[in-house]
Amino acid sequence: GRLEAVTQQMGYHPQYLDSFLKTQHYLMHMDGPLPFDCRHYIAIMAAARHQCRYLVNLHVLQFLRAGGDPQWLRGLEFIPPKLRNLNEINKILAHRPWLITKEHIEKLLKISEWSWSLAELVHAVVLLAHCHALASFVFGCGCEQDEGLGGRGSLKPLSLGNQCFCEATAGNSCSQELLRINRKRSLDSCMELDSLRERMQRIHVETEGRDEMRLLQQDREEGEGQGEEVGVQGGTEHCSDPSAGLSPFADTDGEVTGATNLACYMQDPDFGYQDFARRDEDQTQVFRVQDYSWEDHGFSLVNRLYSDIGHLLDEKFRMVDGLQSSAMAKRQGCEPSVFKRGIWNYIHCMFGIRYDDYDYAEVNQLLERMLKVYIKTVTCYPEKTNSEMFDRFWKQFKHSEKVHVNLLILEARMQAELLYALQAITQYMI
Repeated sequence: GRLEAVTQQMGYHPQYLDSFLKTQHYLMHMDGPLPFDCRHYIAIMAAARHQCRYLVNLHVLQFLRAGGDPQWLRGLEFIPPKLRNLNEINKILAHRPWLITKEHIEKLLKISEWSWSLAELVHAVVLLAHCHALASFVFGCGCEQDEGLGGRGSLKPLSLGNQCFCEATAGNSCSQELLRINRKRSLDSCMELDSLRERMQRIHVETEGRDEMRLLQQDREEGEGQGEEVGVQGGTEHCSDPSAGLSPFADTDGEVTGATNLACYMQDPDFGYQDFARRDEDQTQVFRVQDYSWEDHGFSLVNRLYSDIGHLLDEKFRMVDGLQSSAMAKRQGCEPSVFKRGIWNYIHCMFGIRYDDYDYAEVNQLLERMLKVYIKTVTCYPEKTNSEMFDRFWKQFKHSEKVHVNLLILEARMQAELLYALQAITQYMI
């Protein structure tokens, strides 16, 4: 029930880790519009969209410890309609956030027995975006685990005994006050492995296998390399599908490994990411940051409806932008700020978010094709990421630099989802 694998990886950047832990703790355990059990169930719903067992299992345990009804863990059919109604925007935000409209917001807020308040909905939206983006980090850094034991691939979580997840950061400048609060209040505190197994068996959470993907032969990748360029056509950016160079992982018997069965926590499991450039032009327009930005619009709205969360999110966005990346950028032959902005804007480009003052030709110049394939996979369908991809794509990067890029993916993706959701809420309020 701990986030130790995540905090170990984020620990390469202790200032960011401190900011992340404060936000995580505030979202899940401090005063807010939503009951504690509902917060963890929303996290389960969000993580299930990407088949992220690591986060699902974590929040299943925390849901029970918060006094949640075990019957809810049988699936969406067993939860209150109010919570089940959140499924639609969970699905859209996770895969195609540009489809969120004020009608989705109105449907949830309409006067009825199961209506949401604006404050509750903002809390839920932030939770969904947080967990979707965290799932990308979990897969991107190899934190996804098998049956709660050990890490997959080349990234093994530390064996921290009975420490809570915040205690793991004590040597990484995590504030003593935050540690004190978490030791006292956090539902993320330690749980013995035997108890974990017992609870997981009791609620029948499935933990067999997961969907794994790996690269085809290099010649096929090179053959499709031309499709990976980012261009500006008709005022929109085109980012093609990197999964064309991927194939299901087959075991020694030639059978494809099955995905974790988390179907009970979601509806329409086949709904997934679709290239924004292939959208219906009549239904969706490019999202222009000049018209609606986090700094000028999203921050004030979210902070007004869910007190102080805007400050925590803003600190986290600024923290990842301020991380040192001089060596990483030097390898790519550019300035650190230019390199980071290229990654950030490339990620936002995949979600249809455009910066009018940015030359998108820079993306192709700054980011080599293999790096772009990795970034898009982790961002748009993280469940297809595996350790082979992690090791093969970034041979020239240090481990801390790989984590840094995964942090950029986490924050850029989260901000993209929030921009679409908060814009829809703004339009509803107007």
